[in-house]
Amino acid sequence: MENFEFSNPVKILFGKGQIANLKNEIPDESRILLIYGGGSIKANGVYDQVKEALAGLFVIDFSGIEPNPHYETCLQAVNIIHSQNINFILAVGGGSVIDATKFISAAACYKGADSWDILEKHTSIAEAVPFGTVLTLPATGSEMNSGAVITRASDKNKLAFASEKVYPKFSILDPSVTFSLPAKQIGNGVVDTFVHVVEQYVTYPANALIQDYFAESVLKTLLLEGPKALQAPHDYDVRANLMWASTWALNGWIGIGVPNDWATHGIGHELTAFYGLDHGQTLAIVLPGVLRVLKEQKAEKIIRLGEQVFGIYNNLSHDERIEYTIQAIESFFEEMGVKTHLSDYGLGADAVEAIYERLKSRGWKLGEKRNITADLAKEILLTRL
Repeated sequence: MENFEFSNPVKILFGKGQIANLKNEIPDESRILLIYGGGSIKANGVYDQVKEALAGLFVIDFSGIEPNPHYETCLQAVNIIHSQNINFILAVGGGSVIDATKFISAAACYKGADSWDILEKHTSIAEAVPFGTVLTLPATGSEMNSGAVITRASDKNKLAFASEKVYPKFSILDPSVTFSLPAKQIGNGVVDTFVHVVEQYVTYPANALIQDYFAESVLKTLLLEGPKALQAPHDYDVRANLMWASTWALNGWIGIGVPNDWATHGIGHELTAFYGLDHGQTLAIVLPGVLRVLKEQKAEKIIRLGEQVFGIYNNLSHDERIEYTIQAIESFFEEMGVKTHLSDYGLGADAVEAIYERLKSRGWKLGEKRNITADLAKEILLTRL
């Protein structure tokens, strides 16, 4: 196991009715900016619950955060923070709303000339406006981590940043608010969670048994509960297990002391930036390609994944165990309603070339061994046509 330092300060309020406790978590004299997306929280009653819980406090709404939050939209919120002397932010939504809020909280306090530097140059963040979250769509784990991904629509750049200054002060997780989610969002969320785990787990052995067993338990939960969520949308226990699994997939615990990959996300972000695919869709496309092209580098962990999660054991050759495991992953994604090839989304070789050129211009080297160049990423994508 590698050396590590770890701290996660996020307070979690989990379960039915926890939104009613919101006011207890926010200082009395707060001037609050309430950030949300396209308005689904008004249709499902979450907005009313939040406003009731905040009764008596100063609150300004800011809606319209995109599914892949835009830098340009975030700057509008920053302007409101400055003009209205906002000193607390509440994000109500899924990962996109929370990611946007993280960037907004940092950009509002940024002293440099261009807050895009936070993403492009990873400029250090000295302070941020405090914020909390009410999670409505489990998938990204953003409610309990310090990372975010933002898209600049003007040039189709999608970049990530992380800082200990943008951990939420608290996050409220009520599984019952997810009952009204469309099947597409359920599927995307389960795939996103699954790939978060794999990016930290299917690398190479680090003799980190706790992290491995934690990772496997999250994956097994997804395999068991994911299909049930499609079949029985109002099963509270199923939704509770999925919501907590998505939080644990990326709250830091399973990734400490072990090598991390993140190539699937790096490549997938470009597919979203260029072609507008859902984040979960891009991950379902890219991950099987990464595993196949790098199967020897990742062989020991792919085989362990097959054994511990999918029950793929002996009486098969080394190559068969790897291939059957990757096929099992693809089948699970398809079962969740998320297609796994570029052609499923009307994309072909021209899309591969566009992503290749973008990655080549960035000069990135991805993966746990930093050996996935633009050329190798192109090879990965060509297997997904």
